[in-house]
Amino acid sequence: MTGSNRGPNDPGRRERILDAALDVIAEHGAIKVTFRRIAAAAEVPLGSLTYYFDDMQHLLTEAFTRLAESVSTRYGALLTAARTPQEAQDAVVEIICGKVWGTDRNLLLSYELYAFAARHPELRDVMRSWMQASRDSLAGHFDPLTARALDALVEGFSIHNSVDDRPTDRAAVAAIVRAVVERRAEDAAAGGGQG
Repeated sequence: MTGSNRGPNDPGRRERILDAALDVIAEHGAIKVTFRRIAAAAEVPLGSLTYYFDDMQHLLTEAFTRLAESVSTRYGALLTAARTPQEAQDAVVEIICGKVWGTDRNLLLSYELYAFAARHPELRDVMRSWMQASRDSLAGHFDPLTARALDALVEGFSIHNSVDDRPTDRAAVAAIVRAVVERRAEDAAAGGGQG
């Protein structure tokens, strides 16, 4: 009798399904994801998806969580490596101008998550957790309000630079990051603002 490729015989299947789900989302958009498309992309039997995931919402939540954790790990690593305030600012510039997203596909997937979470409240927790992880990484170097401002700056520049014919160059981004940090430091020294 032949056994199925479930469980221990195919230990990477669940992760392949999640990766395939992200591929399908990137290609078709979250709204057009189906179990059949994911199963075909993962090269697994259709029934495998319901073995690992209760429903599509569960699968999408896990797939988007995988994306968020992957990007957050790179984001956090850059900030953890920073030892001085200047290195922390340089890390923020690298997050904006470098390849913290890994690929343009991951940036596209983050857009899909934003749009999908706006219409599916149960996915907002994934987005909130991702934003909190980013802010926590920044909070190792900046006060809470500055961390929040820099996180918004990262998000905004990432979106704008991905579609702009002439993305903002590294020197300009560095000047803007410095201006945000210095302004917050001045406000804090004067006793104003939060954090």
